Amino acid sequence: MKTLSIDVRPAEPQDAASIAEAHRSAWQHAYAGLIPHRPLIKMVERRGETWWRKATRGPATVLVVDVAGTIAGYTTLGLNRARALPQEGEIYEIYMRPEYQGIGLGYVLFGEARRLLRSLGCNGLAVWCLEESQHAVDFFRSNGGIDAVEGVEDFDDVQLKKLGFIWN
Repeated sequence: MKTLSIDVRPAEPQDAASIAEAHRSAWQHAYAGLIPHRPLIKMVERRGETWWRKATRGPATVLVVDVAGTIAGYTTLGLNRARALPQEGEIYEIYMRPEYQGIGLGYVLFGEARRLLRSLGCNGLAVWCLEESQHAVDFFRSNGGIDAVEGVEDFDDVQLKKLGFIWN
């Protein structure tokens, strides 16, 4: 009998190529048809292996969910960038490869990110997502988030509404 290993751990520089691939597939899956094609492709191409290698060295923390040696998803987190919000921590992004979505790994990764922020002394948490990304909205609501604030994200000439979810 074989045992499948699932591990949430800090990303390491040697994970960069796998994180870049997870980023590419997750973003294309999540945002095709929401974000205009040209800015989406530019955003994905900007975050290749070199970008992710640097990201693993800070200042934000990058966690990965490793399933039997495959990076199935990642999250980046740190101090809240929205100074107007009292929540001290922020999950900047959390994404799973499409083939790993819907089996609970996102919940595991999100929970570990929240625990890490609490252990670093952060009181409260904020996460932003596009309002039209129903999958993300449902995910954050199902994790107890309250969509308390709104904003706008610019993608070339297109402005899309974003929601800020908070946890106290």
